[in-house]
Amino acid sequence: MAEKASTRSILWQNFFRKQDEEESSLSALLSRVPIFSDLTGRELGKVGLVVHHREYDANEYVFSQGDPGLGMYVIEEGRVEIVCADKNGTERRLASLKAGDFFGELSLLDESVRSASAVAKTELKIIGFFRPDLLGLLNRSPKLGTKILLKLGEVIGTRLRITNEEISNLSTELELNHEKKRGGSHADSQS
Repeated sequence: MAEKASTRSILWQNFFRKQDEEESSLSALLSRVPIFSDLTGRELGKVGLVVHHREYDANEYVFSQGDPGLGMYVIEEGRVEIVCADKNGTERRLASLKAGDFFGELSLLDESVRSASAVAKTELKIIGFFRPDLLGLLNRSPKLGTKILLKLGEVIGTRLRITNEEISNLSTELELNHEKKRGGSHADSQS
């Protein structure tokens, strides 16, 4: 009888240890995402209770350009490419993301359509954190929700500054190329 009780406790102990390890692993992954990086262990645990786990095959779309924006994703395993189609339908790669990276965070703030597509390039495991999840956290735990929103604002602000820099650099490059062409054709006409 004692042997049977001992076996039962080992089974339960292993089950709970595995669950604790998974929760710890999820908290560790979330803590590396800038939006969640200032959260305490307890706060990360609360976020962990509302996230959604998804799996995709290689070349499967996580979402498509024009789809409604539902939330953001954190890559657990695999790679994702963010692509944008032009008016002719030609897709251009904007980014290649790997484990630990995140995407789609802007849709936590508004319900606009997706401006690009996300495509699994390998087998993919991701964690979804959706707008209703954030709104629920804001209602149940305003301090936690506010911390997430402030970090979200920082992330979006940083990405906007980087985009502005890139646009400025491209604009300067285009102006220089235009000046070179005008200068070259002007010199040709004087010869």
